[in-house]
Amino acid sequence: MIENKAQFIQLFDDEAGQRLDNFLMRKLSGVPKTRIYKAIRTGEVRINKGRARPDRKLLSGDIVRIPPITTSGPTDSVTVPDRWFQRIERSIVHNDQHLMIIDKPTGLAVHGGSGVQFGLIESLRQMFPEQRYMELVHRLDRDTSGLVMIAKRASTLRELHELLRGDGVDKRYFALVSGKWPSHKARVEASLSKSALASGERVVRVSPEGRRSVTDFRVIDRYKAATLVEAKPITGRTHQIRVHAQHAGHPILGDEKYASEDQLAFGKTQGLKRLFLHAHSLKFVLDGKRYEFTAPLDRELRRVCEFMSQSG
Repeated sequence: MIENKAQFIQLFDDEAGQRLDNFLMRKLSGVPKTRIYKAIRTGEVRINKGRARPDRKLLSGDIVRIPPITTSGPTDSVTVPDRWFQRIERSIVHNDQHLMIIDKPTGLAVHGGSGVQFGLIESLRQMFPEQRYMELVHRLDRDTSGLVMIAKRASTLRELHELLRGDGVDKRYFALVSGKWPSHKARVEASLSKSALASGERVVRVSPEGRRSVTDFRVIDRYKAATLVEAKPITGRTHQIRVHAQHAGHPILGDEKYASEDQLAFGKTQGLKRLFLHAHSLKFVLDGKRYEFTAPLDRELRRVCEFMSQSG
């Protein structure tokens, strides 16, 4: 049995639309339904600091307070393997009393759930048990590597969320896309919506009924059959860069969800064993102080670029 600390969880795009009670049942695995409904009824659970009904539909950007509740063991109780501790420790880019920046390795989810026993945030809480508050500011896909922000104070989380809702955080990614990306295509603007396949797998599609989504692209280097681009998401939708690259006719190499079989096969011939998408740059101003962080491509991705460059 574990007594959780109070948590403040921000809702991401792919979590929006669900009822509050259903959201809590997934987050508090092992807690009786009666206890969850009591927490909602008595105001222990809060959304954006206010009370809410069990059937309240959650919105992207909502901050849900989950009170300390005795559980029979959600993801935080899982023992994280030492190998991940070692990789994460080597990946800390910045750490102060307010904020931690991690160069997240590929293959590590940012949080547990949906069949994933643990993620980055659960690992960090076990690595730093003396730190009373640690929350994800934003997220990266499991297969995407690169810079992730972790707030160590609730006030820092709120301020960074406010920056993210506007244009206060400059986030940039490196992506290796299939084919020759046109130099004139500097922006892709296509509304996106989420859907589920018959298998239950969730995918994102371009749809006129979707949410407005904008990504800027800039060519960094060209190879014989691929282009290294820098992508700057103007909006922050699920799988946005991946789907916009596909929509432009140049899917990201190694993308098992949105690239074709031929494109996946080509990536493997170049030595690529993962999604070639890396969050390499973060810039923002917090409390009057300017923060700038960069994370170079890892060894595997650099080798792919070197191989392709030598191949002409």
